[in-house]
Amino acid sequence: MASLTSRKSAYGFFFWMALAVVGTYFVWPLKQHLKLGTDLVGGFYITLQVQTEEAVKVELIERMRSAVHRLKDQGIYPSSQKIEGHSFVLTCATMEDAQKATRFLKTHNEDLGIHNDLGTEVKVHLPEQLIQQIKDWAVQSNIDVLRKRLDKTGVAEVAISRQGDRDIVIELPQVEDPSRAKEMIGRTAQLEIKLVEDVASSEEDLLEKYNYALPEGMMIIPGAEGRKGQNSFYLVPDYTDLTGKDLKNAEPALGGVTGTEPVVAFEFRPEGGDKFYELTSKNQGRTIAVIVDGQVISAATVQSTIHTNGVITGRFTWDEVQDLAVSFKSGSFVAPVKFEEERRIGPSLGQESIHQGVMSCLIGMGLLFLFSVFVYKASGLLAFIALLFNLLLTIFCLSWLGATLTLPGIAGMLLTVGTAIDCSILIFERAREALKTGMSFKNAMETGFSDVWVIILDANITTFLMSVVLYKFGTGPVQGFAVTMMFGILSTLATELLFLRSLFGFILNNTRISKLSI
Repeated sequence: MASLTSRKSAYGFFFWMALAVVGTYFVWPLKQHLKLGTDLVGGFYITLQVQTEEAVKVELIERMRSAVHRLKDQGIYPSSQKIEGHSFVLTCATMEDAQKATRFLKTHNEDLGIHNDLGTEVKVHLPEQLIQQIKDWAVQSNIDVLRKRLDKTGVAEVAISRQGDRDIVIELPQVEDPSRAKEMIGRTAQLEIKLVEDVASSEEDLLEKYNYALPEGMMIIPGAEGRKGQNSFYLVPDYTDLTGKDLKNAEPALGGVTGTEPVVAFEFRPEGGDKFYELTSKNQGRTIAVIVDGQVISAATVQSTIHTNGVITGRFTWDEVQDLAVSFKSGSFVAPVKFEEERRIGPSLGQESIHQGVMSCLIGMGLLFLFSVFVYKASGLLAFIALLFNLLLTIFCLSWLGATLTLPGIAGMLLTVGTAIDCSILIFERAREALKTGMSFKNAMETGFSDVWVIILDANITTFLMSVVLYKFGTGPVQGFAVTMMFGILSTLATELLFLRSLFGFILNNTRISKLSI
């Protein structure tokens, strides 16, 4: 029986030693395996201003088009439509039609203000409360899009936070290609597919062709710089039902005429596929344009009916098709953004922060070592070894999951390691009580571990839940602190309840030592 216990304790001890060796191998040197935040290694601070008024305009356009469509179903055909500030105005053929339209719209749009002054115009405006909701939604939606984009370009755990009513602050640590990241950040990525009505080599030629009065509902869009047809200008409809919202997926691929050109392969959702099918089936031989952010990046002649799948060509580089695919998949901005401020944080600040953080850890660990050895003697030394293992396990988890270590994160690690000694204190004090009853040292330690594990588990679970709440509702540095706290708590439970117990078991069962000072 004693031999079986000895083997089990030896196997457990060697398992933990093997884990320590593997963990050290995968995290050393730390600089190569840990992602460090901007406060440690420097980087870029970028402030974006969201053009929230554009989101309001888009909402107005969508509501205006929806209203016109529903009025036509009722046999009312507005002769014109226009946007005025936070309102849209529909002009009807007769006063009677205007009154009918007013009654119908009031019935189906209770959240809008609708007026008709006994004329042929129906004015629909957005209430201030709804306007504010749209602006708030635009900022938050842009933040969500930015997170998807930057995570897919390798800038993991980037800090993105809202500042004020319409500003977004982005912290980019250790970015290998800042210009590419900035391009991804600033791109609205509004994809539209429209039928080309006319094309010319210059905007002036198109305007002259129509006597400087474009057909109603038409607009001129330039070709994108660096693309085939970049010197061309296209006459296309103002609005289209086929946009990036209809995309199901987009991936970089090889295709084109030669089959080796970088292209963007896309797939529509069923509803979008039906729209695309209708567009291509009714317009074979005509040109359709793929428009991104107000520029035609690809224009092709419809040669056959296309349903859900297609490709976008345009003399792209491989990096460009990758960025386009990421932008399409992450979604377009609800409202465009502009760069308001850009600051570079030099590495000197990062080195100073690292030095201060490391020194605080060393001083804290030194004080814990003195406390453990002075109060609990040899048993305290084993508890300190468990703390070192706790720190290694936390760093290993951060590296394995690709989490970013920030200065507040270092503070979280130090706090976790400092509180982990409480678990050892509970175990040792319970063992001391058992020793006073005449119990052997080995049984006293078993009693210590067995009697307090529920208390340790309960205390750490409550702290873990607090860290989850901090991570969920916090931003930037607060999230960095919460992440290391969560990993540290899990490491504390593993090291104090399992590793430290295994360490005592190995010494007491596989050596001639039967008692340690405590």
